Amino acid sequence: MLNEDLYIIGGKINEILSAKHEAREKALPLARKSIRFCANAIRAIHRAEYDKAVDLLTQSHSCLQELKTALADQPGLMHTGYVNDAQKEYAEGRITLALVTNASVPDPDELGIEYASYLNGMAEAASEMRRQLLDRMREGNFELAEAQLASMDEIYNLLVTIDFPDALTGGLRRTTDQLRGVLERSRGDLTRALVQSKLERKLSSFNNKLITGQKVGLRNVQSCY
Repeated sequence: MLNEDLYIIGGKINEILSAKHEAREKALPLARKSIRFCANAIRAIHRAEYDKAVDLLTQSHSCLQELKTALADQPGLMHTGYVNDAQKEYAEGRITLALVTNASVPDPDELGIEYASYLNGMAEAASEMRRQLLDRMREGNFELAEAQLASMDEIYNLLVTIDFPDALTGGLRRTTDQLRGVLERSRGDLTRALVQSKLERKLSSFNNKLITGQKVGLRNVQSCY
């Protein structure tokens, strides 16, 4: 009797775990594929290839939709690490594109992803803006660099208000701390660049006045002859 009961229990567990395993095996490649699309989209954004970035993010979203379908009968797997990572990367790509193109930041419900993944993606998108800021500084576009720093600052100020246990936010506190370091370095870099630019302008203005004065003095001397 005991052996028969164990056989029934074991069979039931095997059936359930087999179904979960099959769903997981379908979902994992989709999550990895989605993440690859997002990584390529971020690279395209930094190269100002925005149409290409949109296309890649659209493909990433399709993967996430297929992933949801694959896990429809296994809702517990929707909260696993690989799903959260894929959603986070998608949020990062969409938010980075919005920040760079000065568009509205997309809502998590609009993107169809979990809030914790969205918030972590937002933090990483703000960190991605450091590269944009440095590029603008190299171009001498300090006005846009300051605007981008302000966007990073606003995101950080939002994230520090999300004060809940890591189990609910997916380790957001750690990601926010990392963003703070990126933000401080970026602010320091921009401040030094602005001071240097201001000093260079003053030196250039002084040299121009000196050269003008020398020319005027030379003309005065020549007029005496």
